[in-house]
Amino acid sequence: MSSNISKLDFLLTHEEQGGVAFKNVIRKREIISLLDLTEESTIPEIAQSLNISVPTTTAIVTELLEDGIIEDCGKIDSIAGRPASHYGLVSEACYFIGMDVRDTYINIGLLDFKKNLTLSELEIPFHLENTAESLEQLIVILQKFINHPQVGNKTILSICISLTGRINIDNGYSYSFFHFDEEPLAKHIENRIGIKVFLENDSRAMAYGEFHKGVVKNEKNVLFVNIDYGLGLGILIDGKVYYGKSGFSGEFGHIPLFSNEMICHCGKKGCLETEASGRALLRMFGEAVKSGSVTGIVSASSELNTVTVHDIIKGAQQEDVLSIELISKIGYHLGRGLAVLVNLLNPELIILGGALTNTGDYLYLTTKIALNKYSLSLVNSDSKLSISKLKEKAGIVGAALIARNRILSFY
Repeated sequence: MSSNISKLDFLLTHEEQGGVAFKNVIRKREIISLLDLTEESTIPEIAQSLNISVPTTTAIVTELLEDGIIEDCGKIDSIAGRPASHYGLVSEACYFIGMDVRDTYINIGLLDFKKNLTLSELEIPFHLENTAESLEQLIVILQKFINHPQVGNKTILSICISLTGRINIDNGYSYSFFHFDEEPLAKHIENRIGIKVFLENDSRAMAYGEFHKGVVKNEKNVLFVNIDYGLGLGILIDGKVYYGKSGFSGEFGHIPLFSNEMICHCGKKGCLETEASGRALLRMFGEAVKSGSVTGIVSASSELNTVTVHDIIKGAQQEDVLSIELISKIGYHLGRGLAVLVNLLNPELIILGGALTNTGDYLYLTTKIALNKYSLSLVNSDSKLSISKLKEKAGIVGAALIARNRILSFY
């Protein structure tokens, strides 16, 4: 197993220029990429697609078979009537880790070479703070997962960590958390773990997972809204994830939509996030309880500092009236913000994801009502509104797919 893995690692990372050997490496990479797209192909199909002779293709496929990177998936009758072998990637050839960092917990998962999520651990307790201690806890959780009995004997080619805030995916810097020195965060973790590490914004990672393994089918223009403690957005335009000039696209929560004079955590006033997010929900809940509203979540206002967003979500699921009213209000504000995006972008599909979607119709229905009210009817008639299919796993699936794609794209 280890020799097969080292050969695959060599293929995907070797950068030597020139020579017959390197040309052979490039052709192997091309075949791997083709099989990644087609899932299975015959030698004639590979030769035709890559414009390589059949004898050369046969020789390279044979080497990849011997290396344990691809496998013979069996024979299928061809048009000429002669059964032809189909070849595909070997699931166990290598693995990738996706780590989704939330405010109060971490989700983490393992993806095989054929993009199957083979192991996941959800809601590992964690407290996200911009401190060295919080970063150390993150690394400990990651290392513990790598040492898991079902992970430790496998080859991990790369890891992607999804983190809230502004992320530069090219240099691995996080500008919102753990930006303590000149060394990029990705490089710091990579040096500690010993495996290639990439960073991605959490909303975009969740969107990426949903685009490729979730509710998206044939839609090419899609918005994914992450409604958690904050409010983020992933954008798919013409089938491609949109990053923007500096890679900071999707700051949906900071549209200045309200004249409420509330200072957002970004430092500006009136952001959508101050009225449509988990933080807004906590604030509204506290104000309501202090004003005398009855709820089954707390028995006295002195207990408010212990209440979390998940407590309110659970309250709504258990039909706590105050929780339902406030989540419905959050949904209405969210729909008003989405109307701006619908009028601007006219997307085919809008996906609601993140923790607050666990309240189901309490959030969804008021979001849809406000969206229809504030957007142009001719425009919104073409835009579907849906709930995430992957739910809590969207972030780890997306991050692991990004880790995989960054390696296969030979960055």
